[in-house]
Amino acid sequence: MRVVVTGSAGQLGSELVTLLAENGDDVLGVDLPAIDITDPDSVAAVLDSFAPDVVINCAAWTAVDAAEEQEDAALRVNGEGPRVLAEACRDRGAWLVQVSTDYVFDGRATSPYAEDARPDPQGAYGRTKLAGELAVQSVLPDAHYLVRTAWLYGINGGNFVRTMLRLEGERETVSVVTDQVGQPTYARDLARQVIALLEVRPPAGTFHGTNSGEVSWFDFTREIFRLAGADPARVLPTTSAEFVRPAPRPAYSVLGHERWADAGLAPMRPWQEALADAFADGISA
Repeated sequence: MRVVVTGSAGQLGSELVTLLAENGDDVLGVDLPAIDITDPDSVAAVLDSFAPDVVINCAAWTAVDAAEEQEDAALRVNGEGPRVLAEACRDRGAWLVQVSTDYVFDGRATSPYAEDARPDPQGAYGRTKLAGELAVQSVLPDAHYLVRTAWLYGINGGNFVRTMLRLEGERETVSVVTDQVGQPTYARDLARQVIALLEVRPPAGTFHGTNSGEVSWFDFTREIFRLAGADPARVLPTTSAEFVRPAPRPAYSVLGHERWADAGLAPMRPWQEALADAFADGISA
């Protein structure tokens, strides 16, 4: 394959570039300022110079709280950017993988969200990411994959695991919410899953790219401390009501994985195994 990865400096994009190269694929990783996905001329220049079969869009506005006050700016990146990429791919006969998020759902479910569950975002970030999904589906109905992920962490970039490891070294105790449940997802695992999807190339559609299982942020942090050799009892429980943020956080961010079987692929492994491997791979504060 010839693959362009946008947002290649981020935690998922960087893993994709590395693993695609190791896989023997021709890969070009691009990020700002080399590409601006909201600028058709910028996108055209990159795609015309490299002629990819596939574009994987990892570029996004991910500042969830800031999106509440700057929704127009977030929409430009998360909504208009994917449309620009989709139109460029359509005109060149390339597929597009659009990475999306659990925030497109309302977070009120009590069982995993299926891939075809009705989106109902509760905040600006989710609304802008849903706009990107709809744009890609509209422009490239037969040549796209939407891959929704959640609670993403990796060796590179800022993320929850690295933040907790830093706080473990700075504080005696850390308070973490018990009433938000989701699926911690290792960026390296997700990159492998996306590559496997592209190799199998099932019909266009939506897939949920999260590690299996579910856990609260509180219990996830206790496992982070345990793997770091710290006392999990230093992690104290709190609630979302006591830790108010500008953007609403989903109480339940567990995604279903039924579509992987349709593609002949297994869902991603349990989050506990992935987190242990992230420590073995050298994740640090």
